[in-house]
Amino acid sequence: MPASMFATMDAAKAEARAGGGDVIDLSIGSSDLPPPAGAIAALRDTADDPAAYGYCLQACTRPLREAVVRWFGRRYGGDALDPDRHVLPLIGSQEGLAHLLLAVADPGDTVLMPDPAYPSYFGAAALAGVRRIALPLLEERGFLPDLEAVAPADAAAARALVLSYPNNPTAGVADEAFFDRAIGFARRHELLLVHDFPYVDTVFGGYQAPSLLARPGGLEVGIELYSCSKSFHLAGLRMGWAVGHPDAIAALARVKGAIDFNQYLGAQRAAIAALEQPRERLRADAERFRERRDALVEALNGMGWETPSPQASMYVWTRLPGGRTDSFGFCLDLLGRAGVALAPGRAFGERGEGYVRFALVQEPERLREAAERIRRTLD
Repeated sequence: MPASMFATMDAAKAEARAGGGDVIDLSIGSSDLPPPAGAIAALRDTADDPAAYGYCLQACTRPLREAVVRWFGRRYGGDALDPDRHVLPLIGSQEGLAHLLLAVADPGDTVLMPDPAYPSYFGAAALAGVRRIALPLLEERGFLPDLEAVAPADAAAARALVLSYPNNPTAGVADEAFFDRAIGFARRHELLLVHDFPYVDTVFGGYQAPSLLARPGGLEVGIELYSCSKSFHLAGLRMGWAVGHPDAIAALARVKGAIDFNQYLGAQRAAIAALEQPRERLRADAERFRERRDALVEALNGMGWETPSPQASMYVWTRLPGGRTDSFGFCLDLLGRAGVALAPGRAFGERGEGYVRFALVQEPERLREAAERIRRTLD
């Protein structure tokens, strides 16, 4: 099981705060925006419902599954989804991926995964005992994997291919043509295409994040994992859902049925209320993240730290300044000297080394202050 970057940085932040320091924490992608009022009202109302505190079996989740189908139809069109065959609630997309690998792969099987990637991917692979083949996400390719470069033997042995766009940590994005190629790759090699999709709404300008399942053939080879943590700022509820191929959904449901009885009914009702809110609310939240992105990127570039401006996600991913290569050392030194906590790129995989990730979880003035502290430290 790989060591947790979040645990290492959490200990370092606690030490810095114990010394009386003011820490600007940009290391964790936990949204600071308020949840939808309707979701909070649903939680409040459910708290007074005595029937909400029992075990929640599959039939109990049907209103949520129906809400997911309605949401998908409004967002991407079509009526192909069945709430009973194509949708399954999750305790967050992170839990969903870990149990999905247990459901669709045996120990020793091969799974294709991006590098860099969200650290829980590596833990999920370790728990499932699968052989992980890294797909490099390179800056010069827009952080998209080169599927044609996968060795034929690895592609033939693979049980699943894991993707995530908008991407964490790189903030890379994919278009419909890329997903069409990925679907073709999955079909040729008879593998499950898994799309981790928590940042579906965190997009800027005219960019719209494509759904794998809205592309021709996507539902025949794929499954998508969604979360309330990013779109609706409800990370603490641990509420998500999987949508996709009925065989993959059934396999995942069988694994989850052995170990959990689904989420508290109040969390489900909060998710339903969040899914039914106007799209304008989601766009307004994304606009706040865009304003933060602009403030941080402008400040970093203004101090000579060349940093690209991402099209999506709640992160800025950039190379370490001045030719530095030790991301952990840089982040620990910066935390100790400047009180700014960032996520070291190495924590996201071997190909993350030499990079650092900023989480846009502070208001613009606080982000500018962080950049100024960094400037003084580098000087």
